[in-house]
Amino acid sequence: MTVDTQQQGDERVHWLPMVAAISSISVVGIAIGLGMPLLSVILETRGHSASMIGLNTAVAGLASIAGAPLATPLAMRFGVAWTMIAMIAAGALAFVGFHFAPDFWMWFPLRIVLHIALTVLFILSEFWISTSAPPHRRGLVLGIYATVLSLGFAAGPWLFAHLGSSGFRPFGVIIALVTLAAIPVLAARNESPSIVADGETSNFLRYIWLVPSATAAVLVFGAVETGGFALFPVYGNRIGYSEADAALLLTMIGLGNVLLQIPIGMISDRVSDRRYLLLACATVGLVGTVFMPFFAQNWHLMASLLFVWGGVVAAMYTIGLAHLGSQLSGHELASANAAFVLCYGVGMVLGPQAIGIGMDAFGPSGFGWSLGLFFGAYIALVCFRLIRKILL
Repeated sequence: MTVDTQQQGDERVHWLPMVAAISSISVVGIAIGLGMPLLSVILETRGHSASMIGLNTAVAGLASIAGAPLATPLAMRFGVAWTMIAMIAAGALAFVGFHFAPDFWMWFPLRIVLHIALTVLFILSEFWISTSAPPHRRGLVLGIYATVLSLGFAAGPWLFAHLGSSGFRPFGVIIALVTLAAIPVLAARNESPSIVADGETSNFLRYIWLVPSATAAVLVFGAVETGGFALFPVYGNRIGYSEADAALLLTMIGLGNVLLQIPIGMISDRVSDRRYLLLACATVGLVGTVFMPFFAQNWHLMASLLFVWGGVVAAMYTIGLAHLGSQLSGHELASANAAFVLCYGVGMVLGPQAIGIGMDAFGPSGFGWSLGLFFGAYIALVCFRLIRKILL
């Protein structure tokens, strides 16, 4: 696909659609940050095991993989803005369904609908934001987007700590937030970008292996983010934290993402090979998981650790995307972005399952060990790639 040539040549910042896309997806981020721990706690209180909770959460990854190829055809047929509005409506209906679904099996199709909608929504939002900013400001705009979205994710667990998991109230708040997200999209619908087919196709799967340091980074991030966020309330409960205290620790992870994303992004612009910075982020991730059990008895120490850990680990997504962009361009970059989304979805599948099985097999310590496995494997991959570059 290509962006309309008129949009490509325009150097102006299109503030209305950019603000609309950023505010819309950020409100959705609040709903996700509230919804993910909410659903896990509800399943926990119903007596489901951590591995079953992880299995249900992992379906989100499969839905993300299935939803990624749908974004462009839907936007070409119905327009970016109207497709986003349809996905917002589908996500809202799925959230309502969780409250009224009495049987565990019903949560699987609801997860599929929800995360297909979210995947399409995120892809089109990021596309809209990119086309609304001229190339020389795109990095700044995407940095603002990542920070505002992180604020949304951080606000979600904070809301959960105050709303709790009982009754319809938390679901009602989610529905209200998701409905609000449609308002800015409707306001800027006439300025949504056009997507036109250019007749070229490529096998995007080959880009997984062409730039493995980037695609593996987003796989690890997808696994850690999805599995960690979904099962951290369960982990917190099993090591003695109250539901509210565990939710506030999730907020600290989100705040670290908010405050550290732009500084780390600025550092990445000054590093000649971003793989070294990706290696550093993964190392911090591994060290953080090792120290979690030692800090768990002191809430303030744990909060400080998770603040730094969350911000540095989240940077693997943005730095990985930047590394991808530094290696490829044009249609190759578009195909590589599709592979990037696919790897994120694979991480969403693997993470919750690995962490859930780890906790069932080894108790609460299995949470950190499972996370450490992902970071360790990534460190080995990047070290191999860097050594290979030196030797060749």
